[in-house]
Formats: sequence, C-alpha cells, structure tokens
Amino acid sequence: MADWRKLSAAELGRGIASGGIDPVALTDMFLAAIDAEPARDRIFARLTPERARAEALAARERAKAGLRRHPLDGVPISWKDNFDSAGIATEAGSALLKGRVPKADATVLATATAQGSVSLGKTHLTELAFSGLGLNPITATPPNALEPSLAPGGSSSGAAVATALGLAAAGIGSDTGGSVRVPAAWNDLVGLKTTAGRLPLTGVVPLAESFDTVGPLAKTVEDAALLLGLLEGSKPADLSGASLAGCRFLVLENALQATRDAPGAAFEAGLVKLSKSGAKIDRASLSEIAEALSFSPILFGAEAYGTWKDAIEAAPDKMFPQVLARFRGGKGFSGADFVAAWQRLRRLRGLYLTATAEYDAVLLPTTPNLPPDAARLLAEPDYFVSENLLTLSNTRIANLLGLAALSLPTATPQAGFMLMTAPLSEARLLRLGAAAEPILR
Repeated sequence: MADWRKLSAAELGRGIASGGIDPVALTDMFLAAIDAEPARDRIFARLTPERARAEALAARERAKAGLRRHPLDGVPISWKDNFDSAGIATEAGSALLKGRVPKADATVLATATAQGSVSLGKTHLTELAFSGLGLNPITATPPNALEPSLAPGGSSSGAAVATALGLAAAGIGSDTGGSVRVPAAWNDLVGLKTTAGRLPLTGVVPLAESFDTVGPLAKTVEDAALLLGLLEGSKPADLSGASLAGCRFLVLENALQATRDAPGAAFEAGLVKLSKSGAKIDRASLSEIAEALSFSPILFGAEAYGTWKDAIEAAPDKMFPQVLARFRGGKGFSGADFVAAWQRLRRLRGLYLTATAEYDAVLLPTTPNLPPDAARLLAEPDYFVSENLLTLSNTRIANLLGLAALSLPTATPQAGFMLMTAPLSEARLLRLGAAAEPILR
C-alpha cells in the first residue's frame, strides 16, 4: 500500500474516488501521525479530531453513493490559526487574543467544508501574521521541515511545516506580504498568493485588509489549483497540456541586487531550464518596483497599527518585542500621507501592468535568502529586523502591485522560484506553474 502521507492531495482525492482510500481511515492516519510527531505542539495550535472524523464519515458516505462534491472531497487539510472556526479558539498566534472563540467559520472554511474538505486543526503562525521569518516565542515556533534549527518562514509557518512533514495533505494560509510564499519556499512546497479580493476575508483575523489574501500551501501545482477551487467553490483551473513553448518572461533586474549566492544560483539555473523548454526570457529594470516598495512602511505599517493599536497599547507587554516594534512603526504617519501613498500606488500599478503586458509572467527568486538560524534571530534583534526585511523584499512586490503570484520549489532546497502575473489571472498562472514545476525540480 502506498504511504498516504507522501501522496499529493490530488492523488489522495483520486484514491478516494476510485474506492482505494477510505476518508475515515485517511483522517485517522493523519491524526495518528500528528500525535506521534515530537514537534506536534509547535506545529498545531489545536486539533479538531471530532470535526475531522465527522467530516470524513460524511465524505465516506458520499463516495459510496457516487456523490463526491469536489476532487478533494474527503481529503484532510490544516488551517492557519487566523481563520475563524466555530466553537474552536482562533488566536492568530497572539496572547492578545487568548481565549477568543468565534461563533462561526470563516467564509472560506465554510465553503471548503461544504465542498467536502476535512479540517484537521489549526496551525501556528507568526504573531498576528506580521513577520516573514516564522518565529513566535509567544505561542510556538514550528521547526523548519528540512532543518529544524532554521527559521520555518512565516507567517504561515505551521501550515507549511505540517504539509511538508506529511501531517496534512495541504495547508491553508494567508499572505499579506509573502506569508504563503516564504514558508512554501523554505519548506520546498508550492505556495499560491491569490489576488486581493478574490477570496473573501470574512472571518479571517486581519493584519492589513487592503493587502490580506488567502492561499494554499501544497505539494504540487495541481494541488494548489484544486485548493483554490475548494476555497471559492468553483471549478478548478484546467492544467492539461500546459506548456512553456512560446512563453515570454521578464526578470526584474533591479530586484535581484540583494540576492545571496545560493538562491541566486538556483534562480539562474531555473532560467536556463525554462529557456531550454522553449520560453523566451528578457531582463529589465522597472522604476515602478522601487517606488512601490518605498510605500511599504506607510501602507502596511499604518493599516496594521490602525487595526490593532487599541489592543496592542492596552497590553504591549504581551507581545514579542520585534513584532510590537513592527506594529508601532506604523503609528507616526499622517492620514494625508497615507492617502497620498495609496493614490500614487494605484498609478504605479497601472504603469507596471502596461510595462509588463507583453509578458506571460514576471520572474524572481521567491526570497533573496535561505532560511536563517532561528536561535540567532532571537538572540540578535538587529539581525532579526534585517533578515525579515530582506526575506519579504521580493514577495511584497506582488502584494503592493495587486498581482497573483506562485512560488515553486527548485532543485536547490529552500530556494523558491516565483512567477507573478496580472490581477485575477490565477488560472493562467497555475498553467504556467504546472508547465514549469517539473522543469525546475
């Protein structure tokens, strides 16, 4: 019998459809694997075994009756602990929200449940989702799946680690500045950042709602496509026949300057592979990138602080100092400056889309760095700040410019390869990813 933990979510779904996999047995297998994992409590904030088994039992009956609702009907997945789940604590990795129990599921969780997914439980994250490194000394820091001493990537750290270690078929996370793609890259997974507004945020604990997005962390691009359909209750993108022949890609030269040797070499090797597969690759610097990035402190910071200032200032001692400082970095901006920054960013979005309209995707390393040592990050505050800013420097381009983005694994461990496409172009992005995935690996 195949090791179910090693199969993709799509393969598990096909096994359920064929009758070879029982959803209840599959769910029990994952729950047992979680219980046997020494780092269980660092990965999962809480489990929902009763819910999972009830959902698996219903999936079993639908499968027997030939009434499966989705290709992932009966497949167990995890949810980042900033997605509300009815009657189960949702604390977003923060002591400020300790004991918070919502009355209803987040809309995306309710939709996925209606499509037949099985919810295993809630995974740990960076405090209030405001760091790309994945460290959280307030609740728990998951170990990196490839090397436990390294940072797991954040903020969807537990979602990535659970998937990479075979404790869930996939994980659902959120991405405001890179929080799906960074942990996907550092744990050798596929991570999809959806276009802001495509998936509803009702019942998702906010960081900066203007930029917050929902997205899957998965083993394959096929899984990511199926999970997107699961989350929005839609037909998954058709990936059949995907090819890079005739595709045109643009490499953003002025976003490569801080890239370190290993991720840089992995990226360049990936470009060579894509070229050999029929893609044409151009290189250019776009001034819109640097200007858009310059608005990060005011747009991310001011909105995040405005969202959380009352709770933060009522109990600042409950927060990890590095995350507290990030939030407070947004409090000094004026309303006029915030509005002006947004007005300029909207113009930059239009200029960027015009400049890149002839290309199928824009390419960058997902992160310019590999995961740093977790102990050093905690011991050296300045190092934490500099590595966090570097980690997010590529991913937040897509958030600022309102793009869809996909991180793919490469032949170099923990070095992701990112494709960015126009807003609401996820189907095309996933087809490109499906074609590039086996080439880059």
